[in-house]
Amino acid sequence: MKIYLATDHAAFDLKEKLKKSLEEMGLEVEDCGAFVFDKDDDYPDFIKVAAQKVAQNPGTFGVVFGKSGQGEQIAANKVKGVRAALGFNEENVRLAREHNNANVLSLGFDFVPVEKAKELISLFVNTPFTNEERHVRRIDKITEIESEI
Repeated sequence: MKIYLATDHAAFDLKEKLKKSLEEMGLEVEDCGAFVFDKDDDYPDFIKVAAQKVAQNPGTFGVVFGKSGQGEQIAANKVKGVRAALGFNEENVRLAREHNNANVLSLGFDFVPVEKAKELISLFVNTPFTNEERHVRRIDKITEIESEI
């Protein structure tokens, strides 16, 4: 399973710490940046790349990191075909996959320490979408909104 990672300076260390752990979990990891710590970089530059790759490659996932994860989630959701969810606990991550078929997980390092991030990412990529009619219907409506923009 392929997973795209992205962050700016705010969570650069978290991303770097998680890369090897994710590979050890059997995930194929592609780092979309930041590639060096630069306190003046901007998260949309990196989040956009990861989100676009997820949208272009159905069945893949993205994990984006930031101080709070909020801006990264917003940026990822601007890419057509991306359903990014802010993850902060097991229930919220599980529902993002089961009900929303989320394909990008956003984590804030101020709220999610490294070990918890590993758990949430594993849960995210291993939880299937339920495919229940009501959830499919709602996702279809979201897709319609994307085409109206």
